[in-house]
Amino acid sequence: MKRRRESEKQNSSELRSAIEELSLLAVMKLNHDPVVPNNQENDTHLPLKPFLSLCNFLLHLLDKIGPTMAVLRQDISRNIQRLEKMQESDPKLYSNVVEILKKEAHEGMSRKVTSSSKAFLWLTRSLDFTMNLLELIEKDNAVDMQHAVEEAYESTLKPWHGWISSTAYRVALKLVPDNKAIIEILLSEAKDEETLKDDLKTFTALLIPLLDDIHSILVRFLLIFSDPILILG
Repeated sequence: MKRRRESEKQNSSELRSAIEELSLLAVMKLNHDPVVPNNQENDTHLPLKPFLSLCNFLLHLLDKIGPTMAVLRQDISRNIQRLEKMQESDPKLYSNVVEILKKEAHEGMSRKVTSSSKAFLWLTRSLDFTMNLLELIEKDNAVDMQHAVEEAYESTLKPWHGWISSTAYRVALKLVPDNKAIIEILLSEAKDEETLKDDLKTFTALLIPLLDDIHSILVRFLLIFSDPILILG
């Protein structure tokens, strides 16, 4: 069954594969969530492997766009590797992101630059950026792509970037492919524009509730405030 699923994923587009991972995340979370009394905290379950598969989709998408977003790609890749390394230390226990956050919160490690908590936070910010950008494209595929990337960046990543990262992104923005090139890249993921539009809608519809859950987890572990202003840089 697992081998058949892997074969199907290889034959489908990367966007469709990302939709499958999001669907799997939703099902796994639904099947795991326990029913607990109102006065007890629900021990949230966020499976790490499908979450990282979703983040790897971003890497594939950025690879197709080209070297313009190399800074973001490097950050995503480094943070994926950090979480993978943590899981390898205890595959059964750390198959759940929440267990990783619990461990580091207990040890006072969450705020350290090299922590897995920080890696999870930055991957969430990257997903927020992607969500924002795809929503802008979905609403208007004629939107100026440089403006769309800049708007998504300004509202999701820029507030937490230092001077060096912000400068690198400003340079990258000038090299963002035009609308036609981006649409062609995305169309390589679908049969036609209508299919692409439907896939983007499905992807964003699944990603929004997942990000809501993730933001709640980040609030719980004091990695963000509920307003939501991020504490960790």
